[in-house]
Formats: sequence, C-alpha cells, structure tokens
Amino acid sequence: MYEAAVYTGKWDQMMSLPAGSAVQLPEWAPALQQALADHRGRDIVWHGALAGYTTFKVGGRAEAIVFPQGREELSLLIRSLQALAVPWVILGRGSNVVIVDEGLKGVAIVLGRDFAEIELVDEAADSILVRVEAGCSLAKLVSWAVERGLAGLEFAAGIPGSVGGAIVMNAGAWQREMKDVLVRVSVMDSRGAVSAREAAAMHFAYRSWGEMKGTIALEGFFRLKKDDPLLLKQMCSDYLQRRKQRQPQNMASGGSFFKNPPGGRTAGQLIDQAGLKGCTVGGAMVSTVHANFIVNTGRATAKDILELMGMVQKAVQDKYGIALEPEVKILGLG
Repeated sequence: MYEAAVYTGKWDQMMSLPAGSAVQLPEWAPALQQALADHRGRDIVWHGALAGYTTFKVGGRAEAIVFPQGREELSLLIRSLQALAVPWVILGRGSNVVIVDEGLKGVAIVLGRDFAEIELVDEAADSILVRVEAGCSLAKLVSWAVERGLAGLEFAAGIPGSVGGAIVMNAGAWQREMKDVLVRVSVMDSRGAVSAREAAAMHFAYRSWGEMKGTIALEGFFRLKKDDPLLLKQMCSDYLQRRKQRQPQNMASGGSFFKNPPGGRTAGQLIDQAGLKGCTVGGAMVSTVHANFIVNTGRATAKDILELMGMVQKAVQDKYGIALEPEVKILGLG
C-alpha cells in the first residue's frame, strides 16, 4: 500500500518520511514541481487517499492531490497539466461523486477554503447581488444569506456540497434550482482562461449547467431578495426537518443517487416499488428511509456501491422498462 508523500508549503520541497514509506512519484512530477516553483500554494499530496475528500467515504488514491490558492495558481496548474498531458478532475466538497477503488490517474484538484469568499457586490432597493466562490460550502452560503435577511436560497438548506458543485449540477429541491437565483458565472476553460457567462444565456437543465467538459465554475453571482430573517430561518428549519424525516441520517452517502426519469414517477418511487429498499451489496445498502439513496453502512467499497447501482438499474429496467441514469458522477472508470 502506498503512503502519502506530502509537499508542505513549497512545491519543490518534500517533507521527510519515515523509513520504508517512500513512494515512486509519477514521471511528470518534477516537471509539474518546476512549473509551479514560484507559487507557494497548499500541499501537494502524492499518491494521496481520496476517500476522505468524498461524502461516500470510499475510493482509491490519486497520483496527486493539489490544493491551489487562488485563480492565478489554478490557471497555472491547469495550463501545466495540459502541457504535460496529465488528466485532472475538480473536487469541491466531494458530494455526488463515487471514486473507484483503483483510484485516479493524474491530479485531483481540491477547491477548498482558498476559494470560499462571499462578497456583497451591489445593492438595490429590494435586492442584493452576491459573489460567491466555488469552494464555499452551500450550507455556509445559505446560513450567511438567511442571517442577513436575503431570500432565494432557502430551498438549498440541507443540500450537501460546494457552491461550485451546486452550480455545475444545477442542484435543486422543492421545485427550485440554482439557475433560478444565478445571474452570472465566472468560469475557467481547459486552457486556464477565465471568462464570464450570463446565466440567462447558459443551457441549464435538470442536474446540468450545459457547459463543456473541462470547464470549471470559479464563482457565481446571485441576486437575492431582502426579506425577514426570522421568516427565512423558519423556512430553512422546515426544509431541514422535512429532509431529516425523508432522507437517511448519520450514514455516508453521495446524496440522491439517480436522476428522476421523465414520466411522473420519481427514481425513489420506482426503486421502492421494485422492492429494493434495504438491499445490500457488501457494505453498500439501498436506504430504508429513501430508496434513491445508496448509503455506506460503514465498510462499503466503491465496487460495492457500483454493483448495487447496477442491480438497482437492472431491477427497475426489468420491471418498468425505465433506464435509471446516475446523478452521481463516477470517477475513474475508463
């Protein structure tokens, strides 16, 4: 088993490791270190375990995990990886994702606290324009808005993940979605170039923002209405209570697992009516509380989750002729 080799504070200096714990770095590691030598970002973790960066708590290792500080450093990182032909993926808060047990080739880029700023941009008579960076947790943004009497995001109370992930997935609940409050999105393309997209001109759809693969959401601009903080707190409390009653608690999961298919019946209803609540594969289980949640009972592997996913898909296809499409992103296959 690999142990993690950690670069702390400086891209070009590896901390000493105990005897016997050294790892073989990928052949492109020196070139990446050299390209980033002038930037003092967060740690690079070589052969780092990814399970701790996902809400499912499963998955193998990445060849490297990188924590860029700011968009300039992220742009340089993306350009360097493109030049080296090294694959990369973006991780925010790690919800809605399953990483295979074999891990990932290339680099997992974690946008965390260095991409979590919330800023008031403009104030009108009855509304506020707010800029929020992609690494900010959605829960933090909802709480921040409610405390200031800014309405529009109450539907997101209890949705896990980052603001960037919520934008990319067009996250939603209670007949509301992120696109309903978004005005503009700053994005970075696969060459590290930054541009702005007006939300009205984007192709938001059910659990999709319509942008090309390789496009990174950097920040969103939200138009929020002024309202009574006490009323907003009560609405969020009601939504959270309904979630607690209807969704599994205290068990690792990735959120809703399958997209709702066309036709009226939800994925959860179809899975429940197929008699699959409580079905298990290894440590993965179809939740007994909400059938559209696959949960980690404490010892699941990614393989368990994916095998259970396939079993659910086959059962629903056989019974109803409906193909369930995963809402979660599966990283590392192919």
